[in-house]
Amino acid sequence: MTEAVSVKKLTHFINGELVEGKSNNYSKVYNPTTGEVIAEVPIATAEETREAIAAAKAAFPAWRDLSVAKRAEVLMRFRFLLTENMDQLLDIICTESGKTLEDARGEVTRALESVDLAIGAPHLVKGEYSVNVGGQINAYSAKYPLGVVAAISPFNFPIMVPLAQTSMAVAVGNAVILKASEKVPMTSLFVSELWKKAGLPDGIWTVVNGSKDAVNELLENPTVQAISFVGSTPVAKYIYETGSKYGKRVTALGGGKNNMVVMPDADLEQVANAFIGAAYGAASQRCMAISTIMPVGEETADRLVAILKEKISNLKVGSYKEEGTDFGPVISKESKENILKAIDLAERQGATVVVDGRELDIVKNSEGFFVGPTLLDNITKEMEIFDEEVFGPARNVVRVNSLSEAIDFINGQDLANGVTIFTNDGAAARKFTTEIDVGMVGVNVPIPIPVGYHNFAGFKGSRFGEGHMFGPDQARFFTKTKTVSERWPDTTETTASTFAFPSNN
Repeated sequence: MTEAVSVKKLTHFINGELVEGKSNNYSKVYNPTTGEVIAEVPIATAEETREAIAAAKAAFPAWRDLSVAKRAEVLMRFRFLLTENMDQLLDIICTESGKTLEDARGEVTRALESVDLAIGAPHLVKGEYSVNVGGQINAYSAKYPLGVVAAISPFNFPIMVPLAQTSMAVAVGNAVILKASEKVPMTSLFVSELWKKAGLPDGIWTVVNGSKDAVNELLENPTVQAISFVGSTPVAKYIYETGSKYGKRVTALGGGKNNMVVMPDADLEQVANAFIGAAYGAASQRCMAISTIMPVGEETADRLVAILKEKISNLKVGSYKEEGTDFGPVISKESKENILKAIDLAERQGATVVVDGRELDIVKNSEGFFVGPTLLDNITKEMEIFDEEVFGPARNVVRVNSLSEAIDFINGQDLANGVTIFTNDGAAARKFTTEIDVGMVGVNVPIPIPVGYHNFAGFKGSRFGEGHMFGPDQARFFTKTKTVSERWPDTTETTASTFAFPSNN
């Protein structure tokens, strides 16, 4: 008989303190590997969210008025604490998300890139200065923080996405409220304590756990000036439309249906290895995961599918605590059921099941939320799985006759997050990168996620608003620019009234 798991009662993090919820409404947090409930997280009411916003508003002026260099010092201490507490951080991420240790470590590494960029905020918020633009007038522009801003983050990256959304916002002088996913709240609460240890003033970093009531309060409350969202496309659209209606600056990133085009001249062994990592890593729960591989030509497709079948069949699915595990469970029982239904439907609609992840013993017998790696061949445009994002390890083969056909297929999809081509032909790569209508493009790179100091965002249904998640554009998104024209006239001179519009003459 197994020992019962102790269920933790979690909190919010408001005004520098771990604060118990007042709603008496809790959501269960699962360990996806075992299927056990490990914690209960409070679901904030609109009133609790307003209280958190008020605390952030009160804390903002002092943080705004601190020099950007002093703010950067806090971020440097925070970065040190992240690395110093790495083992505990990795254990929390793996426990509540089901990620392998290698995957969690990679996520933290990418999170640190966002902190590193934010430490360089003094450079990114520099203004411009022009001397004597006309009539002894000097002009300059300066960037100022917005005030209270909010981030709403997904479950699939418990630390990378929240820190990508918030590090720059903090560095340039804002007070930040994070609405973390209720499925993975423990990572954000742990990070909150590291912010406090780093010397961040109370109220500048807040975590409000909640659902629609909390989100709507963030969207509608006039104190909140900007919203950064990452999640599914339907919710991204709602966040963008609602936040914009209330006059907020909004960037909302949605899902992705990411394709890998394989030209006949590509090294298929290398392609197969690249695809498997990009397609099945983190149980395919990445908005930049490769959903579909598009081999050009039947011969290329037949050879590639044969290689993939052997390699995918040998992948190990299991707990992050087991040596050699390639990927773990999906996040919830509901998610597992939806993935299995998508596979069933694709098979009924005519797809060929090359590798069947439904048949693994761990999928059938474990209490964890496991789905095995699945590869579906002969996917056509008429099948639902061609366009729909399956957030789990069911991947597709779409056979095309030419590069132009592949480009047309991809450009016809509603989601346009990431795409990649594998080829040794420079002309083919140039045609692809020029004609493809997708936000992030790879050439012989399986997951074209930009490094932290480049901007990250897709096109079409993968992105609403003009902001980015990673990169220097965040310094612009979380600041407003004032342009000042000033003149210090000689008090001994008298200047006549001027009725014409000012000019540089």
